[in-house]
Amino acid sequence: MKFCHLPLLFLICIISCNNDNNVLQEIKLLADYPSASGIEYSNKQYYIIGDDANNLLILDSNLNSIDSLSLYSFAEKRISKKIKADLEAILFTRKNKLLLIGSGSLSPYRNIAWLIDPLTKQKDTTRLDTFYQRLQLYGIKEINIEGACSIPGSIIISNRGSKGFPKNHLVFTSNSFWEKQELSPVTSIMIGTNTDSTVFNGVSGMAYASKSDQLILTVSTEDTRNNIDDGAIGKSYLWLIKSISSKKNWKAINPNRVIDLEKIDPRFKGQKIESVCITKETKNFLYLTLVADNDNGSSTLFKVVVEKD
Repeated sequence: MKFCHLPLLFLICIISCNNDNNVLQEIKLLADYPSASGIEYSNKQYYIIGDDANNLLILDSNLNSIDSLSLYSFAEKRISKKIKADLEAILFTRKNKLLLIGSGSLSPYRNIAWLIDPLTKQKDTTRLDTFYQRLQLYGIKEINIEGACSIPGSIIISNRGSKGFPKNHLVFTSNSFWEKQELSPVTSIMIGTNTDSTVFNGVSGMAYASKSDQLILTVSTEDTRNNIDDGAIGKSYLWLIKSISSKKNWKAINPNRVIDLEKIDPRFKGQKIESVCITKETKNFLYLTLVADNDNGSSTLFKVVVEKD
């Protein structure tokens, strides 16, 4: 695996010429890890899941592979689409365990969740059938969980729509919703509007910026009419929502800010951004790492600095 660094002079030029001071710092190809769909960061380590990968990948802060944790024992590099768990969302729980969530888009295979202790590497699985069935009572006709993050007192889960069901939803629920699925509180909020007449703008991942109480979402356009099939890759964006903790009882939310990633750097063209994590938050900047899955058996990481407005 090789790093692709921006030359220093070119980086300085970008910083001086970009009024928003949004900068692509680094790109790395994970040629041997397929279909990255979720990313988390803690204690200077990245944790990456792929929707058809056999293992959880662990990188250091410089994006070097340092470990992996086996989840499945399929001989193939990529698990068949017909039976894959479609792990799409990853977050740290309040007990500092990793929660990996299947999309729920194809029962029973994708109604699974993993709970992993990153220190002891103990792994447990649970089924989310009851919780996913409840979501349909809250206006979510097609279950397709794509992202999740923890905020104070709650977990937020994103459900991606499609051209056949052109609605994204944020679901607010309890910090341990998988333990009491029939009783955990659920609030469903529509998020975003479709501004593209040819493809649907679907939420693909999220992270929470605790210092500024902002929700950072990755959004990608994909020409698909249902919650199972892949489609032609379009553009990818960042959506930023301010004061998210105070909005969980809203009926609908639009992003306060939309960032076209191709305008940060043209190398985002053709990249289907699947998720985001925050490595550092300062007064003026968010330091983000994004993952892309381009349906070709590899994955790509992007380190980005976004200026706060």
